[in-house]
Amino acid sequence: MSDSPWKTAADRRSEREEKRIAVLRTAAQAFNELGYHATSLDDIARRLNVTKPTIYYYVKNKEEILFECVRIGLEMLDSASNDVTGHGGSAYDELVAVMITYVDIVTIDFGMCVIRVGEEPLTEDSRRTLRGLKRRIDLKFRSLIERGIAEGSIVPCDPKIAAFTLSGALSWVARWYSPDGDLDPAEIARQSIALLLNGLRPRPDMG
Repeated sequence: MSDSPWKTAADRRSEREEKRIAVLRTAAQAFNELGYHATSLDDIARRLNVTKPTIYYYVKNKEEILFECVRIGLEMLDSASNDVTGHGGSAYDELVAVMITYVDIVTIDFGMCVIRVGEEPLTEDSRRTLRGLKRRIDLKFRSLIERGIAEGSIVPCDPKIAAFTLSGALSWVARWYSPDGDLDPAEIARQSIALLLNGLRPRPDMG
């Protein structure tokens, strides 16, 4: 029997979600380039070559777009950090892996939007939700540092200060990174990690 020419409900939902993600990704690019307040729904529609009413089929307003862009970026960071940890390596090695994925994500559309725009333009309820996601990422850094100190792969330090220093420095990459620059994300991650983690590695003379 030949396949039906009519799309199933699941097919339609999948197609709609793909188009919705395209709207969000295009919006994230515009926010990153122009800023949130300087970007209008007309700008986003123009980039997609669709009408403004078409945008409203996928999102309610510009605030919802920003919330979704930042949420997706934060969930990407959280998911990626979980993917590269818990495999039996030292806490130091896992921290390096998390930092590499962090740079990978904050140099692409949604991840960059987390840093360049963030949640400040949103309502308090929306900010609270996104701050909860941020805390999970901060705690991942902190827990790896604490474990590293306990096992001896990281020198004794204040885990909170160290975690904020590392994530803050890596987040700054998103503010100056350009795809047209001399360094790709992998090289930026390599050099940043070498500079940032030098002070956390035990030295032979520390006995």
